[in-house]
Amino acid sequence: MHLEGSCHCGKVRYSVESNTPYPFSRCYCSTCRKLDGGGGYAINIMAEAPTMKIEGAEHLSIYRSPLNDRGMYEEDGLGFSRRNFCKYCGTMMWNANAKYPDWIYLFASAVDTPLPVPPEMRHTMVKHKAPWVKIPDGEQQFDQYPDESIEDWHKNRGLYGKL
Repeated sequence: MHLEGSCHCGKVRYSVESNTPYPFSRCYCSTCRKLDGGGGYAINIMAEAPTMKIEGAEHLSIYRSPLNDRGMYEEDGLGFSRRNFCKYCGTMMWNANAKYPDWIYLFASAVDTPLPVPPEMRHTMVKHKAPWVKIPDGEQQFDQYPDESIEDWHKNRGLYGKL
């Protein structure tokens, strides 16, 4: 699926291809919820990094968190993830990870293309959620990240590359 996104002020725009566009997984880790989580969580969508085209890249900054809720750090102590955001309006745009160079993890909140409605929701890193957040009964919850990846979630439900 072809996706387009932008920051709030419009200085940064992107386009990218994704076989995994369903916004199904809410992340409650402290980094996601504090940087992009108006609802106490963030939702990432995986896309193919080589297909990404960026307009206004000069308006981007990168935040590398020295802390994460998985206990994994790079030797320099700055973290694996590079969260790209507009340095003018602060919109979190996407997350990139040097360990997975083929993928880019878009913040669903910055995607302008209408996204498909997922058939179910998954809640990850729940042990780090804010106490005021209520997770609906019956939806999958995981204290940390589950074994099922974003790609596998789509494949296991027959949704991979379908749009």
